[in-house]
Amino acid sequence: MSRAKRKIDHIQHALKTGQLRENGFDDVMFLHQSLPDTAVHHIDLHTEIGELVLSSPIFINAMTGGGGTETVKINEALSTAAAECGIPLAVGSQMSAIRDASERPSYEVVRKVNQKGFLFANLGSEATPDQAKTAIDMIEANAIQIHLNVVQELVMPEGDRDFSGALKRISAIAEASEVPVIVKEVGFGMNREAAEKLRDAGVAAIDVGGFGGTNFAKIENERRSRLLSYFNDWGIPTAVSIAELKSSVNGISILGSGGIQNAMDIAKAISLGASSAGIAGFFLKILIEDGYDALVSEIKNVQNDLRMIMTALGAGSISQLQNAPIILSGLTHHILNERNVDTKFFSNRIIEK
Repeated sequence: MSRAKRKIDHIQHALKTGQLRENGFDDVMFLHQSLPDTAVHHIDLHTEIGELVLSSPIFINAMTGGGGTETVKINEALSTAAAECGIPLAVGSQMSAIRDASERPSYEVVRKVNQKGFLFANLGSEATPDQAKTAIDMIEANAIQIHLNVVQELVMPEGDRDFSGALKRISAIAEASEVPVIVKEVGFGMNREAAEKLRDAGVAAIDVGGFGGTNFAKIENERRSRLLSYFNDWGIPTAVSIAELKSSVNGISILGSGGIQNAMDIAKAISLGASSAGIAGFFLKILIEDGYDALVSEIKNVQNDLRMIMTALGAGSISQLQNAPIILSGLTHHILNERNVDTKFFSNRIIEK
């Protein structure tokens, strides 16, 4: 099967398998504030990812590219929407365009229609520094995501089977790159041990890409004759991964993604420690099924809803929202306790004005 055909298959299977609600956010409850002492028009959504200062904590996360004319149209629409709404966009893996120049238009289109916005390039951990530079230059990227998708590759019939030396290659990319390097998991979450290694390797930010959203193990199992179904429930829930990294890993920005679908999910991800939250499958479904105008309307509604939630909490900025008191319960509380994370830290903090 060609790489382009596989990309289209991924889109179709992602829409078919849908979004799970197993990301852990239902185990997170905000502590109500009766005297928030703020107003909706005072809310500031600016945030920081490493050295980047962004006007919104919401970004469209990596989905597709390299699937021919169909993905050109999808990426054009996504990038146009990102420009209209003032949010960053990450493209899907650009390795297909590095190996086949005819696939470049499906990526280059994002900068063509979004000349001033923040764009993130994307490659897998097999990439070299030279390939990373090519990917960055291809879309004039402001940062580059290096994605980790071991389980997806193992389930993928034609996937990789050797993951040796990934950290060394990422370190080389971070050292050579002129833009910040973001390492992103692809739906299986990240623990503190891996995050610490990546921070020490020079990575600027980690996107936890937690369990609970688009399930790439299920997607690849849809393409197999013999299922590896034991991987369908494999991973660390998004809420758990963000909280563990926040409590244990200093000196690096945390991005939340994995099943995020609305403003409340975003607010909870930020309160757990994320600086920004990525949405992929949920936005893709709206675009494919309801069209461009519906996507733009949804993004703007999410931004407005986030301002309303922050107002109710008395959090005038993203940094204040990161200190909003939250109560953790259920499986999220259990896993974090087992990992020696002090959950009372989250419930007893206060927002400093």
